[in-house]
Amino acid sequence: MADDNDDKTPNTLKPSDPGQSKPRARKGRGRPTPRAQESKERNAEPTLTRLLATRVLERVERSQAYADLALHQSLARSPLSGVDRALTTELVYGTLRWRGRLDYFLSQVLNQELATLDPLIATILRLGAYQLMFSDRIPASAAVDQAVRCTRAVGNQRATGLVNAVLRRLTREWQTIMPPRLEDDPTEHLVHALSLPEWMAKRFLDIFGPEGAAEFAKACNQPAPITARINRTRTDRDSLLASIQEQHPKARAGKYSPDAIYLGHIGDLGRDAAFRDGLYCIQDEASQLVVDMLAPEPGDLVLDTCAAPGSKTTAVAERLAGNGRILALDRNARRLNLISQTVRRLDLEGVHTQKCDATLPLTGLVIPGQEESSDPVRFDRILVDAPCSGLGVLRRNPDSRWRVREGDPAKLAEIQQKILIRAAAVLRRGGTLVYSTCTVLPEENEKQVEHFLEQNPNFRQVPAAEMSPNVGALVDEVGTLRLTPNEHGTDGFFAVRLERVE
Repeated sequence: MADDNDDKTPNTLKPSDPGQSKPRARKGRGRPTPRAQESKERNAEPTLTRLLATRVLERVERSQAYADLALHQSLARSPLSGVDRALTTELVYGTLRWRGRLDYFLSQVLNQELATLDPLIATILRLGAYQLMFSDRIPASAAVDQAVRCTRAVGNQRATGLVNAVLRRLTREWQTIMPPRLEDDPTEHLVHALSLPEWMAKRFLDIFGPEGAAEFAKACNQPAPITARINRTRTDRDSLLASIQEQHPKARAGKYSPDAIYLGHIGDLGRDAAFRDGLYCIQDEASQLVVDMLAPEPGDLVLDTCAAPGSKTTAVAERLAGNGRILALDRNARRLNLISQTVRRLDLEGVHTQKCDATLPLTGLVIPGQEESSDPVRFDRILVDAPCSGLGVLRRNPDSRWRVREGDPAKLAEIQQKILIRAAAVLRRGGTLVYSTCTVLPEENEKQVEHFLEQNPNFRQVPAAEMSPNVGALVDEVGTLRLTPNEHGTDGFFAVRLERVE
């Protein structure tokens, strides 16, 4: 992440002073002199939307900042209207989502390798190319002009000619450029047409095959819709849906979870009274199904080992309805505070948080109100929503495809294994443990569970027949849940339910 100093917009990125004097016209004429006109054009500033988009993309590229956090920080300090905020968000996420394809098209009109350019100039070219190729609301001339202005605003006057020439040529030629076809070279197609890193493209081909990998990648390139989870302690789905539809007629009931409402692509939820009043929270339907699989009941003592930001924790608390307790762990105290904030907004009871690294032995866990005992705490249900590569939620986090490295899944698998072992040690006999991820890689999913069961014969995987109907209809016979955006319209998720039998 970038340090605090990176949050301050440098002088080179400030929009022009609205009180700046205009070039003085020649006496007796109604227009500026040629020299004054040239000066005016040279000093013209880009719009704030492009400046902010450029700045956020620069932070993601240079400092590996998370796009959603960097964007939120920039927009929070800006005077932009709701419409301009939406445009800035589209420019950032769209450029990140399609970076691989944009790079291919730019390479066809550049006389040098894109990688040899100043990274900030490459970012400006990508942003301009995205507007040319994917936005029907922005005229080509405006996209080129704004890119040139951004180049000048960041202090690189010498590169304005290159940016102007490249984007003008792209304007003329991009519709005639054909990226590699799937049938000719599946890997190159996924990389250059569907915007995936090469290592990721090869992994998806191994998992899904050419056609399946292409469909998965296409789904990951679509913006993720917003899904709500009703607060079942405060309302019911029919009542809340009817209320939401008064403002958002396209809202509809979810397909798989009884608590889900599809909101589509609506605007700022922070201004929605029902959201502020705690009648719902935002949670993808796949994530909701993980809690359905856990099936917490009133009176249960539940452990959430990797709880922040708390969507599953609060879903469990709603099922307990004040009769039961859930202990939410996270190694980051600031992220635990996010859980507490959501708990207060939803007006839930029985949720306790504790800073804890779940890869270490889970000793010293504190359950407020429980009598002290020398015996370790034993939980009725445990959720291990493990840290993972996140390759099932690329549509929601488009920058992840460029952040995750080829060796990361193997490192994450080691962490997941440790958390599973620690969690299993504090589960009571007859208790259930749900292991879930938001990735599609076998080493983080099926192989992880297979290894755990081999090493822990006192556990079994719960089959479909023993699950609730809505979950049982989606899992395979042995009880494995695999969801993908192209097949189910949800985030990509994996989950299994394990039971300690002795």
